[in-house]
Amino acid sequence: MSNNKIKILPENISNKIAAGEVVQRPESVVKELLENSIDAGAETIELIVKRAGKVLIQVVDDGSGMEEDDAILCIQKHATSKIMEFEDLESLRTLGFRGEALSSIAAVSQLEIKTETRFEEFGTLLRYDDNGNIVKEKGSFPKGTSVSVKNLFYNIPARRNFLKSDATELKHIIDTFNKETLGNPGIHFKFFNDNELVFNYQSGTIEDRISQVFADNMLDALIQVDEKTDFINIKGFIGKPSMLKKSKGEQYLFLNSRYVISRQINHAVFTAYESILEKGDYPFFIIFVDIDPSKLDVNIHPSKLEVRFENEKSVYNFILTVIRKGLGTHDLVPSMAFNGSAPEGEKINFDPYVKVEKNDFSDRPVFNKQQSFSKTNFSNKEIDLIFNAIPDEITEVKTNRELVPPFDNDEKREIMHIPSNISHPFNLSNETTFIVQLHDKYILSQIKSGLMIIDQHAAHERILYEKALERLEVNLPFSQQLLFPKTVELDPGRFALLKEINPFLVKLGFSLKFFSKNTVIIEGVPDDVKNGSEEKILKEIIEEYGANQREKKLNERDNIAKSYSCKTAIKTGDRLSDREMRLLIDQLFGTTMPYVCPHGRPILVKISLDEFDRRFGRTS
Repeated sequence: MSNNKIKILPENISNKIAAGEVVQRPESVVKELLENSIDAGAETIELIVKRAGKVLIQVVDDGSGMEEDDAILCIQKHATSKIMEFEDLESLRTLGFRGEALSSIAAVSQLEIKTETRFEEFGTLLRYDDNGNIVKEKGSFPKGTSVSVKNLFYNIPARRNFLKSDATELKHIIDTFNKETLGNPGIHFKFFNDNELVFNYQSGTIEDRISQVFADNMLDALIQVDEKTDFINIKGFIGKPSMLKKSKGEQYLFLNSRYVISRQINHAVFTAYESILEKGDYPFFIIFVDIDPSKLDVNIHPSKLEVRFENEKSVYNFILTVIRKGLGTHDLVPSMAFNGSAPEGEKINFDPYVKVEKNDFSDRPVFNKQQSFSKTNFSNKEIDLIFNAIPDEITEVKTNRELVPPFDNDEKREIMHIPSNISHPFNLSNETTFIVQLHDKYILSQIKSGLMIIDQHAAHERILYEKALERLEVNLPFSQQLLFPKTVELDPGRFALLKEINPFLVKLGFSLKFFSKNTVIIEGVPDDVKNGSEEKILKEIIEEYGANQREKKLNERDNIAKSYSCKTAIKTGDRLSDREMRLLIDQLFGTTMPYVCPHGRPILVKISLDEFDRRFGRTS
């Protein structure tokens, strides 16, 4: 008798173990069967589930079907029609290719296949009997293939016990069904749950499919992106900032029509949204990337959800640039509306479903030529009082100044000149707009569609944040030397933190000298710091930086820019003159993202005339 400890597993056990990689839950079966039908060239695909797929999962298609020999082979391990040799992986255009799905499903369920090609008079039925043997029958079936998976995991009770509730498993199935339908809008999909038709998505364009899956007006909440190069193409839709969610799950990435998960591309999209995103926020997007199959590898995991690119940096930068450009060519000021149907009473909320046109920035404050803000209109005292040394190129605004779209230049944060076919941000007509300060906190101004409300602190914070990032990047500090240097005593912890961030503060314009016993002398400060507030602002920056470091895990550069802008910006209660408010608005719309402050809060909102009319009961 052999005493060997290592033995080869029986095939029935090894099959069940291998199946666990491919078939993890009913949703896994749905994904594999739908992708087989898509690869078969189906024009109509029906998904039928009972008890959230635990009792039955059936996919019926009108695709090419299989002949008898192919039908018998398809349930064997590593049997596939998608590739013939290893090199075929480099030109892969099908969703399936590993030849594992049907054999894995057969190992953990009662599988039945009915299939008939368009050219045959009779089709083939395959099923397993109680002894695990394949039973083959001939018959007349609808053209195409029907795969029924009954009693999933009936022979692996432990795996069946790990399945969640029917509601949870059904949610996973619906999510996968919707992903497959979004990736293939030209196919007619039906979904039956417990004999009830739940979804019926007619074939059409991607725009049609988005409206079917989400909502009729969903496209109004999205921004279209479309860019083609010799190396890579990208098209799709990204959500407006008012569409940000606190939960994952609404990021749809399709690579050569295959739904995949890519941390690199997700990160590129998140980076494009920059400070719109607070920690825990997720943007909505549906992106289709088309790239030469030889430049990527999808054969990483049996689920085929992961992917690697040959040149990850190029793909990352391309996605980042395209998404930034998409955001930068649309006016993203959120509109507000009163919601009287809220269960806890009337609420005012953001309405993302307001259509915005590309390069239309006309819905902003309008000033006439007599009120244009040339540099000579402002006294040095007024400018220094609130904004101190705002860069000269910002205040030298001519009446023919053209729009500076956010993100139009991806590498440099600077005022840019762009083609004359883009509309003006301030349509300098004879129309005069009013501008008033509300409770020394908000600025109210008339716009084409109604009223714009600007948070003065958040607006100035955005301006200073971008100014700080630019200074940190170019490393050309400008320090305003104090006539009488100020001595500041700190506790050991804050003193150590200040020493740590001092290289960044120097770039911003601070000039500090450190002495023993936790003493620091302020000899110079940036031009944005008001006289008399030097010590207070330095201490507040240290506090804010420390809090961000602990709670938000920001990188050093972003943290120092946010801390500086937050504590240096004008505050609630600061009275602004008429000219200072106009200068603030002009400076704000010169930034790359005038819609949100560095912490992700909205800077400005619009209330439409239609909303006012509704509140006052006006019909015209």
